[in-house]
Amino acid sequence: MVAFFGRCRHALFGISDAETRIELRGFKVGDDRVKARIERIGKSFVEGYHAALLDNDPLRLTEHLNAIDDNELRGFLFEGAAMGLVISDFLCPWRPSRFQAFLTGPAQHHAYMLHVGAGWALARLPVSPASLTSRMDCLLRWLVLDGYGFHEGYFHWPDSIGRQQRPSCLQGYEKRAFDQGLGRSLWFVMGADPERIVSALQDFPTDRQGDLWSGVGLAGAYAGGVEPDDLERLKVLAGDFLAHLAQGAAFAAKARQRAGNPADHTKLACRIFCNLSAEHAAQLTDDALRKVPADNALPAYEHWRQRIRRHFI
Repeated sequence: MVAFFGRCRHALFGISDAETRIELRGFKVGDDRVKARIERIGKSFVEGYHAALLDNDPLRLTEHLNAIDDNELRGFLFEGAAMGLVISDFLCPWRPSRFQAFLTGPAQHHAYMLHVGAGWALARLPVSPASLTSRMDCLLRWLVLDGYGFHEGYFHWPDSIGRQQRPSCLQGYEKRAFDQGLGRSLWFVMGADPERIVSALQDFPTDRQGDLWSGVGLAGAYAGGVEPDDLERLKVLAGDFLAHLAQGAAFAAKARQRAGNPADHTKLACRIFCNLSAEHAAQLTDDALRKVPADNALPAYEHWRQRIRRHFI
């Protein structure tokens, strides 16, 4: 019976591997190595997503994902699995949440990526952001909107990046968190090319650019795929937004540290963007979180980000 319902979910909500191909997406990728990296990340996400659709038991799912022999890409597997579990929860609202059981149980070390993955589901389900995030951690719930922004950039970049559109359902700080994810998508859509990224980013209103730069920094440090010279060039082009770029890289370092899947390209990006080791960049995010102000005119999440940025100013 479990297998039957899993196959039904997969048939209804599955994503074709073709959806991760650069040619279909229309991404502006000129380097074959970058192309291979971007497509491999996309396939890892889809693999985790399909695994969750086929078997949404949190323990079995975690064992399956951990058995895949690619630790550096494992975060993308768990991100995709989170999307699948949120969709499963939507289909069976009377049942205890599989996503929450996954998040608070065997997959808790991937908490950052799980919240981001939930944002992909938000983009595909007829639900409001608040209805999905209201029972989530008050700090990390904003990563759901980040995931939503990435999804829209990845799948609908002509609208989200070309026309700079945001969903009309977003309110207040939700718009900023969305832009942080949209900034991450620029790394993929523009083929990790510094000049292309900056050209697209500078077309946005100035008050959106800081959050976009933060997303670029996170993607550059977490996803990687480029040479040191490319990172150095991006650092120079960031100009007044360098602190935002560095803050994003620090978040990437913390996500990998918590999940136990370090990567050489994350260490490199932290050294270039932050002038810190990945370990020190991750520690900075922990230090900035101590006694962070509660939600007020700005959410605690933004106070946290501001504290990190101040270190780099």
